[in-house]
Amino acid sequence: FYAPVPEVLYIYFKCYASSLPLGDDSICTAEELAKYSIIFTGKWSQTAFPKQYPLYRPPAQWSSMLGVTHSSDYSMWKKNEYASNGVRDFAEKGEAWVLMKEIEEAGEKIQSVHGIFSAPAISSGTGQTSTELQVHSRHPLVSFVVRIVPSPDWFVGIDSLNLCEGDHWMEEISVDLYPYDAGTDSGFTFSSPNFATIPQDTVTEITCSSPSHPANSFYYPKLKILPPIAQVTMVKLKKNQLGFPIPHLNQPVSDWPCDILNSVISVHSKNMWNSGR
Repeated sequence: FYAPVPEVLYIYFKCYASSLPLGDDSICTAEELAKYSIIFTGKWSQTAFPKQYPLYRPPAQWSSMLGVTHSSDYSMWKKNEYASNGVRDFAEKGEAWVLMKEIEEAGEKIQSVHGIFSAPAISSGTGQTSTELQVHSRHPLVSFVVRIVPSPDWFVGIDSLNLCEGDHWMEEISVDLYPYDAGTDSGFTFSSPNFATIPQDTVTEITCSSPSHPANSFYYPKLKILPPIAQVTMVKLKKNQLGFPIPHLNQPVSDWPCDILNSVISVHSKNMWNSGR
């Protein structure tokens, strides 16, 4: 059973840590909750990245965003560490079920996760998608992944960005994003056939010179650095800007109705949550 990422989704985990987690986030003394708009902007154009730019079957595009707000006790992915099975499935195929289960289990076992959020896919290399997320003073970190489509196992994302600065929440932050290789598929090009990396490698940043192979779709030896392939901006919302009501779920992910898990239309998702279905 495979669940694509719903187009609009934010799930709170109702269990909170009874004590402050160890880590940088333990010093957050800001107000307990803050809500943000998160805007993902694709910058993957043929002008910026002309080499082997995918024009069809499929053309350059972005998967849905899948993200989580959490404490330092949880990690969705980290550079130079091995990708989890869930991150592997998402980076290679855009399948979210295993990753969502991993997030849920982390929330249940070590109470390190506050919520999951997602945003719609982008059907071209350039464009924007957005959603909202909520952070907690004990869970002020944000992580997410967006798959580069087509690609062997490449993605962009953020690992554990702390939105809390001591006694206050950041008002706005923008981060340039660069491609990463999940280390699970050995393809060099956007359209490479499936070729599992055995043994699995760690997550690495793809640069204009690494992998150092002329077949690499991002190999631009005349550049010093790749241009950002995407950007993400998070803006703190004022209380009068808060959007539609956020659901509280008492069910584990495995018990969610299939119409929720398979929802792929933004408006339908909003209406479904608001109607209490």
